[in-house]
Amino acid sequence: MDARRINDISREIVGAAIEVHRGLGPGLLESAYEQCLCHGLSIRSISFRRQVELPVIYKGVKLECGYRADLIVDECVIVEVKAVEKLLPIHDAQLMTYLKLLEFKLGLLINFHVPLVKDGIKRIVRGLEDG
Repeated sequence: MDARRINDISREIVGAAIEVHRGLGPGLLESAYEQCLCHGLSIRSISFRRQVELPVIYKGVKLECGYRADLIVDECVIVEVKAVEKLLPIHDAQLMTYLKLLEFKLGLLINFHVPLVKDGIKRIVRGLEDG
């Protein structure tokens, strides 16, 4: 998928996240935000998969390690939903690992536990050119 399409999907996800945060504000559990974000994506007719298992392949062996991506949107963007005081480097590392496992180029960390959700959104890019 080309960079322009990936960036368009990213903008739609951010728009849906902003709507969710406007409606609910901070203070809920991640699972509530995730479900509402899924509803927002559905309204926008954007395909997604939720709680997607991510196998780890080590030395040719597929290992089921219990890793799950919160959302895979339009088969090109991984979204990790958070409701934490602040995003930490471990959250970046988690999403970067998921990008590598799925060979995706873009992931979004969305932290809903902030006054303005735009301040809680972080793009993690792995080889994506602007488009």
